[in-house]
Amino acid sequence: MDKIKELQDGLSTAFINTGYNSNLAYRPEFISNDYKKGKKVLASIEQELQNCDEFCISVAFIKQSGIEPLLMTLEELEKKNIPGKILTTDYLTFSEPKALKCLASLKNIKLKMFRTSSEAGGFHTKGYIFRKKEIYRIIIGSSNLTLSAITKNREWNTKIVSAEEGQVTQDILREFNELWSDKSSLDYDDVIDDYQSEYLKNQLIKKQQKQALQDQVIDLDRYTLKPNKMQRTFIDNVMKMRQNGVDRALLLSSTGTGKSLASAFALREMQPKKMLFLVHREQIAKQTIRSYKRVFGNTKTYGLLSGTSKDKNIDAEYLFSTIQMMKKPEIHTQFAKDEFDIIVLDECHHVGSDSYQQTMNYFKPKFWLGMTATPDTKNYDIYEIFNHQIAYEIRLQQALEEDLLCPFHYFGITDLEINGEVFDDNAGVRNFSNLVSDARVEYVIQKAEYYGYSGNRVKGLIFCSRKDEAKELSANFNRHGYRTEVLTGEDSPERREMVIERLTDDDNIDNQLDYIFTVDIFNEGVDIPEINQVIMLRPTESPVVFIQQLGRGLRKYEDKEYVVILDFIGNYMNNFMIPIALSGDRTYNKDAIRKYVISGNNVIPGASTIHFDEISKNKIFNSIDGFKGIKEIIKQSYKNLKNRLGKIPYLMDFYNEGEVDPLLILSKYKTYQAFLEAMEGKGQKGKLSESEITTLEYLSRNISSGKRPHELEILQELISTETVSKEDVQKHISKKYDIYVNMESIDNAISVLEGKFVSKSDELEKYCHIDIVQQDVQGRLRRLSSFYERLKHAEFSRQLNDILLLGLRRYQDNYTNKNNYRENFILYEKYSRRDVCLLLNWGKDYSSTMYGMKRIKDNVCLFVTYHKVMSEDEQKYVNGKPDYADEFMNNQTFLWDSQIGKGPDSSYMHDVKEAKNKHLFVKKSDAEMDYYYMGMFDIVNIEKGEKKDNSGKLKDIAKVELRMHDCVREDLLKYLKSIDKDGGEK
Repeated sequence: MDKIKELQDGLSTAFINTGYNSNLAYRPEFISNDYKKGKKVLASIEQELQNCDEFCISVAFIKQSGIEPLLMTLEELEKKNIPGKILTTDYLTFSEPKALKCLASLKNIKLKMFRTSSEAGGFHTKGYIFRKKEIYRIIIGSSNLTLSAITKNREWNTKIVSAEEGQVTQDILREFNELWSDKSSLDYDDVIDDYQSEYLKNQLIKKQQKQALQDQVIDLDRYTLKPNKMQRTFIDNVMKMRQNGVDRALLLSSTGTGKSLASAFALREMQPKKMLFLVHREQIAKQTIRSYKRVFGNTKTYGLLSGTSKDKNIDAEYLFSTIQMMKKPEIHTQFAKDEFDIIVLDECHHVGSDSYQQTMNYFKPKFWLGMTATPDTKNYDIYEIFNHQIAYEIRLQQALEEDLLCPFHYFGITDLEINGEVFDDNAGVRNFSNLVSDARVEYVIQKAEYYGYSGNRVKGLIFCSRKDEAKELSANFNRHGYRTEVLTGEDSPERREMVIERLTDDDNIDNQLDYIFTVDIFNEGVDIPEINQVIMLRPTESPVVFIQQLGRGLRKYEDKEYVVILDFIGNYMNNFMIPIALSGDRTYNKDAIRKYVISGNNVIPGASTIHFDEISKNKIFNSIDGFKGIKEIIKQSYKNLKNRLGKIPYLMDFYNEGEVDPLLILSKYKTYQAFLEAMEGKGQKGKLSESEITTLEYLSRNISSGKRPHELEILQELISTETVSKEDVQKHISKKYDIYVNMESIDNAISVLEGKFVSKSDELEKYCHIDIVQQDVQGRLRRLSSFYERLKHAEFSRQLNDILLLGLRRYQDNYTNKNNYRENFILYEKYSRRDVCLLLNWGKDYSSTMYGMKRIKDNVCLFVTYHKVMSEDEQKYVNGKPDYADEFMNNQTFLWDSQIGKGPDSSYMHDVKEAKNKHLFVKKSDAEMDYYYMGMFDIVNIEKGEKKDNSGKLKDIAKVELRMHDCVREDLLKYLKSIDKDGGEK
């Protein structure tokens, strides 16, 4: 009966009243693709696959690109022996034999194909059936198993939730079973040979038709090739800069986004008589000439200068040269200093080197254009060289949004352990014999073959840590029947070109390569669009290097629908950098990193997907929790930002530029002033008085996070006005943010600004003299004169406003989601105990005395650590910790145990039962400082239980069943329940 009630409640929410409280797991849903809202058809299919006891799929079209992002989930289902039936059709010979072969290889899946005919009729179903015990969840709509359909297309699907006896479910099951048993539905083994022949014949016809069409078009690019939206913005910015007399600028563009084409489009607008394009490799120069010819055709003359190609046409209008050639005095002195109107510098993060500086010091063009994907180098201040002029910046996420890159499917796979040993540990110890062993090679090959590639054959890059590793692994791959070569910095340009040509050659079968093993030479400046698989067998050194290597596969290429990225993850200290690189989030906020690991697949733009297996997720979480080097990252971020801006940055600069989270800086240094003193030394010391520093320290601690706007708005008002009424403040906040604001919260905010929000008497003594505001006899708020005097001090005023603006922006960006607003909190945002005290107007910081439960007035809060780390003794007898049943049974039911000695009839439990508002806060482990707000709850049931106390005596406890008002989000629930540090499950 419980399930029937759940289903009835779900139907009430879905079809009668959206505000009706029901379990999300039992609600019908509308399913579509909108990554900005964290919604993808793929995510819904994956979720149901991961939770089902069996599944049936009936879709007209199946492509390899459609099952590629499901392969990790399907592999897990095979291990668990979860049975599945998949029915597709030969309609239009659209389904790919490669995809069908992959599905048929899974032992738990039965695959059939419905052969369409005038007698059998057509076949255009799109349905996904999942059974969990006696409940069916069925997704029916417009989505076939193709990449676009499950990730980015406008698709409409409905998920119904039903008991097996439901009429609609019975009809769907009957229809599926009839189709499955129809004489036109043939087993995979019986049909695949004929179907593959038909498929290949039709593909050949399509290819011939396409070739015939191309042969009719002469120089089509030059007439039709247009800049994309981002390139257009870059061009407009460059033209404005030129009009304003700017003589040098940077294009910061993520790998694979078409920097060369962007520069060609810009030059088409600027129309220089002569142009010089400088690169550091001949191969890049040749590739760039091809790009320019796509834009200019034969309207320009082209020349090439390199070590092996001393082109006779050095007087060409557009000259392309390696820096190694042009730096030579006997070469560059052949040209007048003002010979070139524009000089373009590719990979310009190298411009601080002697070879570039010699060239730049000689030539005097009208305009320098520098292009790079990695401007933040430790050796040179690239921004200063280009006068801090940035024409445009294209980051990876933007490029994915604009469909500039080939979609990628990233799989984070646990690296192999041999005899309990890992290949890399946090001390950097590497067992070389294990690293190159047959067992590891076979493991890597098995994963590479399973996850596959897009296209007719693999054209892969494998990144290793060391040269000897690359050579040994290559030899071992070759012994396993693959054709591979190694390229390192020791190899000549001629050998590199020869090896790359073998990798990409589709004509000479006997000379082809499957993989190139390399250490670092492919991190930048090599354009091999044909690459369809990238394997990473090395630790992630930095987000920059990771993106450089990922970027080798991101260039679009004909017949390459996607690129597969296989990242073998060991116990590396820097594993946390993987989600930072994939998300493009440089804030180093631990919660943001965790969130991306658990739900990045939902929010990544376009058709790209991200998957980590469960053990890899855990390794990354451990890396996040255990990372100790944040101060060095903060300092490097400061240096990069200072270089970029050409000035000392402040908190809002970090926030606006997407650099390290300003709250991290304040948590480590208490005030931004202290941080500036650490970075700038004597030049910054003494700029603020002790009283000013105390004020900034208090405000940094209490209002910079922007958890609510009250204090921020009052403070902003007092900076510009001497007095203001509480009523006016109340109305202003209510109107501006469209929230209910009572006078109690205004009074509490005033108390905070009076320096009273502290936990200890010595803190009160320290901060009660910040003297910002007081209430007069009429109840108006009055700015204190000493605060006004401090505001006259420019540096104090600047840092105060910096804190104020940061808090307001954070509130706007993170805490104004009205759909998730619940009694002063936002669902699934993180809060500290201190935040809870503030937001519930408790008037004081009680965090030091808040343990599992705290009640003040009408609000009771439960604080739960889902995975408790304890010593053996603690596991037996620690008061308040051992063997607690705190656990989500599903996304709406939570089981909670009271403190030992607090039975159902205790005053402790009376506080919980009688509170008007009941809130649940949960964190995964003690490594996390703050708690996710899970929402409000009701008590469903309380039973008496017993547990031993510190002395080993049995004491009463209350075992409580809670029902959440809001169903817990599936990805967060999965994260909380995921494996702990020791590899076990809760």
